[in-house]
Amino acid sequence: VQLQASGGGLVQAGGSLRLSCVVSGSIFSFISMAWYRQAPEKQRDLVAIITRDGTANVADSVKGRFTISRDNPKNTVYLEMNSLKPEDTAVYYCNGRTPATNYWGQGTQVTVSS
Repeated sequence: VQLQASGGGLVQAGGSLRLSCVVSGSIFSFISMAWYRQAPEKQRDLVAIITRDGTANVADSVKGRFTISRDNPKNTVYLEMNSLKPEDTAVYYCNGRTPATNYWGQGTQVTVSS
C-alpha cells in the first residue's frame, strides 16, 4: 500500500489550497486517515483525522478553516485549507493507520506568504 500526497504550493495569506492523498490499494484498509504537518525544527503534529465511518476531527489551530473529507470510490482523502496563515507553512503528510502499523505519504510542501 502506498499513499501519494499532492496539492501543496505557494499561496498568499488568506488563500486556499486543497491537498489530496491517493491510496494505492483500498482506503478501507485503514482504520483512519489523517493529515499531519511538520514545520522546520518542529515536531510533526496532527492536523485532521477521519475514520473509516467518516467521523472527522481537526486540530483547534485549524478549526473553522480546514476540512478533511474522503471519497471512498476514488480511494482519496482531501484536506481543504481556507484562510491560510503564514503559520500554516509546513510539509503536510498523509497518514493511514491500520491495526498493525502506520503508513505515510511522501509529504507535500505548503508555503503561505504574508
